[in-house]
Amino acid sequence: MSFITVVLILAFLFFVGSVFGWCLEVLFRRFFTAKKWINPGFLTGPCLPLYGFGVAGLFGISRIPMNTGYAWLDAVLIILIMGVTMTLIEYIAGLIFIKGMKIKLWDYSNRWGNIQGIICPLFSLFWLLVSAAFYFVIDTPVLEAVTWFVSNIWFAFFVGIFFGIFFVDLGCSLHLATRIKKFADEHGIIVHYEKFKETLRDKREAAKEKVGFVFPLEKMGEFKEQLASAKEKFTARMGRKKKAEAAEVPATEPAEVSAAAEEAPETKETSPAEPAENSALANAPGTTSDEAPEADKK
Repeated sequence: MSFITVVLILAFLFFVGSVFGWCLEVLFRRFFTAKKWINPGFLTGPCLPLYGFGVAGLFGISRIPMNTGYAWLDAVLIILIMGVTMTLIEYIAGLIFIKGMKIKLWDYSNRWGNIQGIICPLFSLFWLLVSAAFYFVIDTPVLEAVTWFVSNIWFAFFVGIFFGIFFVDLGCSLHLATRIKKFADEHGIIVHYEKFKETLRDKREAAKEKVGFVFPLEKMGEFKEQLASAKEKFTARMGRKKKAEAAEVPATEPAEVSAAAEEAPETKETSPAEPAENSALANAPGTTSDEAPEADKK
């Protein structure tokens, strides 16, 4: 098999995995979590690269020869390797977004045994189940699809169209990410991207406005409003926290208590005209904006 053929097969698997993974996430959110039709992920189009890399990885791992002498043990080892690989892919992807872009696309902080809120035992178990399903059920249809693709290489044209759209979408999304990162760096926060989209969606639904599925962040003016509101809540909470800390200071330090009490109310005063600089992003339900950093400049 030539190098070009291998690249085309990997591209095909990425295409299939990204699209079907996106469909899976949409259905999962609709019927199990948000109970709404929500466009998942960071990209605008129907594509989740995490699943694309996952399918390509699982397909490759399933081809690894295992010769322990026991068929069941071979299957168990392959499935374990698949589960660990998917968990590593999830961890690396989450770490890249959090450390590199200051964006948190998912959060397992409330799950037992989580690591940095990126991975947790529960979802590692989920990946093991997915791996088992892939090994016993999905692998054969995928292999047939790959065989068909190799025999009908003209379909690469449509895969090429997909990647053309994908890279345009990726470029636009990364442009948004750079603005978010700049804003997040200035205020020392992490942007909860999905929660922010849900917050805007709920707000529009409450106002009986049309909610965009493909472009949930289309109304840029709402970013400033949401960030300003988040800033007010954040500074108010910080003021209450300072008051509480001041009240706990021993009576032998009345001057410090008084000073802390005097400073706390000031943190609550936030002018609506100010750009959202203290942002409740670290604390508010997600808050993302590609307009917010521009607001700082203005």
